[in-house]
Amino acid sequence: MYIPNLFRETDTDSLVAFMHQHSFATVVSIQDGAPVATHLPLTVHRHTDTITLRGHFAKANPQWRALAESETLAIFTGPHAYISPKHYETRESVPTWNYLAVHAYGQASTVQLDDDAGELTSMLSELIAAHEPSYQHQWDTLPERYRDGMLRGVVGFEMVVTRLEGKAKLSQNKNEREQKSITAALLTSEDPAAKATGEEMRRRREEAQEDT
Repeated sequence: MYIPNLFRETDTDSLVAFMHQHSFATVVSIQDGAPVATHLPLTVHRHTDTITLRGHFAKANPQWRALAESETLAIFTGPHAYISPKHYETRESVPTWNYLAVHAYGQASTVQLDDDAGELTSMLSELIAAHEPSYQHQWDTLPERYRDGMLRGVVGFEMVVTRLEGKAKLSQNKNEREQKSITAALLTSEDPAAKATGEEMRRRREEAQEDT
């Protein structure tokens, strides 16, 4: 990911927290020399210095077969917003876009029901716990034949993250008056994504003021 130093995010705790918050990711692989992608909910785990991502593909999706062939990329995206040049003091200005994103790279391995039923079941239980814990009881009490059929229809995977890249492009290259104008406009936007971008800009400005 292209990241000018002004927009680079390097704090691992913050990057992991961002992935937890925006866990519906785009998983990208190279298959037969071409990029392929699937949009998947992932669970994020950190144990000391190791970060792992876990999820599953539909077995009918051929992308899971490509995971062992090359490095895998998981893209996590957050709020974003169009930024009008009307907020800039110089007329010679152009529109741009503010956004937050994290790219996680690593090597992924797969697991199927016949490989390790306990591990595959654990992967699904982690997703249930993250999004609707109360559903676990319903899943556990479904007929075994039905659950077995569902598990045979997916391929779980785990990716050990070897590299993290974070980018927060939030008008850091603009002066204070321009940043305030952009933030105020975004906070009053009817677009939820734009408003969330403004809230993130405001939060960071307040934190920076507390540190001074």
